[in-house]
Amino acid sequence: MNHRTRTTTRAGALLVAAAVCGAVAIAVPAQAAVATDTSALRAAVTVEGVTQHLAEFQAIADANNDNRAAGTAGHDASVDYVEGLLDAAGYLTTRQEFSYERTDFGDSTLQQLSPNAAVYVLGVDYFPMDFSGEGDTTAAVTAVDVNLVGDRASTSGCEAADFAGFPAGDIALIQRGSCDFAVKADNADAAGASGVIVFNQGNDVPGDDRFGLFGGTLGEPVRDIPVVSAPFALGEEWATTPGLQMRLNLEAEVVQVTTENLLADTPTGRTDRTVVVGGHLDGVAEGPGINDNGSGTAAILETALAMAELEIEPENRVRFAFWSGEEDGLIGSSFYVSQLTPREIKETALNLNFDMVGSLNSVNFVYDGDGDALGVAGPNGSGLIEDVFVDFFDSQGEPSAPTDFDGRSDYFGFIEAGIPAGGLFTGAEGIKSAEQAGIFGGTAGEPYDPCYHAACDTFDNINDDTLGLMSDAIAHSTLTFAETTSAVNGTAKGNGKGVQFDPAFKGHQALR
Repeated sequence: MNHRTRTTTRAGALLVAAAVCGAVAIAVPAQAAVATDTSALRAAVTVEGVTQHLAEFQAIADANNDNRAAGTAGHDASVDYVEGLLDAAGYLTTRQEFSYERTDFGDSTLQQLSPNAAVYVLGVDYFPMDFSGEGDTTAAVTAVDVNLVGDRASTSGCEAADFAGFPAGDIALIQRGSCDFAVKADNADAAGASGVIVFNQGNDVPGDDRFGLFGGTLGEPVRDIPVVSAPFALGEEWATTPGLQMRLNLEAEVVQVTTENLLADTPTGRTDRTVVVGGHLDGVAEGPGINDNGSGTAAILETALAMAELEIEPENRVRFAFWSGEEDGLIGSSFYVSQLTPREIKETALNLNFDMVGSLNSVNFVYDGDGDALGVAGPNGSGLIEDVFVDFFDSQGEPSAPTDFDGRSDYFGFIEAGIPAGGLFTGAEGIKSAEQAGIFGGTAGEPYDPCYHAACDTFDNINDDTLGLMSDAIAHSTLTFAETTSAVNGTAKGNGKGVQFDPAFKGHQALR
């Protein structure tokens, strides 16, 4: 992978008025959706059509510093491309502008000075945590209460007592586990550490990579010292290296980002049962963002164009949404929901979210709307959405698996407002298990997407078979809910049943 010397993280992004004043709707039980024949639309939505859009996104990235991040010319060109096609197809398009602050990390260094010389690569060997401070420190490295044996259960850095006798001025080497990264970093800072490295835990957690490099957030405020993450293997090596001395340097700059969501409404359909079908159009600065999330937005775009070509006039208005600022903290979708009136919240039937649907080492994940598999449910009606996806995969003779409704994508603002939500996901940095490989194929022990948030997330980072199946599922679910006359809306609009809003949460970043 060709990592540039300057990279952008999601640190310091401030969510824009994401809290929503909740109106409580009249309790109406969610009903089963009426069966809808979606075969014509699915036939019109081809993988060739979807990949043509991906090729355009790749060309846009190629012409714009290899990325399509929010606030850049690459993102602006992506919006222009999508909007032009939707305007021509007869949709009513709107651009929704918003601004926020983001911390960009420029020239950064992590290197071992002794006992051996080694230079580590940003984005491969280490990554700045959101709300890290900047700074340049050269110091000895002291491991703090790490556990490298057995199940590697770790409370490293979670208590001030872990730092008893810690040499002030050293770089603290802390293992992931048990408590928030913020607690670990603040305890290290209080003990006089000049910098912090948090390495991955090295244990098996289904659906979560606890070995490789990970993204993490400390939450506000910005810290006084540099804090980075690292893979388990490097942390293990550093923790067992006597006389280790390293240099950690982070340079940060707070920038103002102005960007926009693109909304496209069907010209017909009941506005009091609006179906919002969305995915984020922005990518990370590290690469073109073709799977994350060119794949989801390309499939949504092709579905919209096919509906127009087939002259489908839906029973319910469909609003196709192409969010921005997702990679900086779910900002665009949260801003959208924050601008809805209580009545508009009530009149939003549901949200379908499609984020990463072409992963090379994929699993057909469906969000666990009713919480019966993984314990966290969405608002009333979310289980019905899950059922529509599961039933579709069953009808195609394809397996599916539940994934956590954990708020790590753009459905988050909707479920916080009490709006039912659901969607599809084929995997990011998590590691495929042997059981999953036996069911879905692919390679056990490898990431679902080996190029997640990396320069290699290009046009070649797509599983065409998976993308084709997911595009059919997207077309099927969109038309199913566009045509159903059942009351899909949740019962307590404005009072979500899912995870609670946390302004420190940043996109796919982990809190602990």
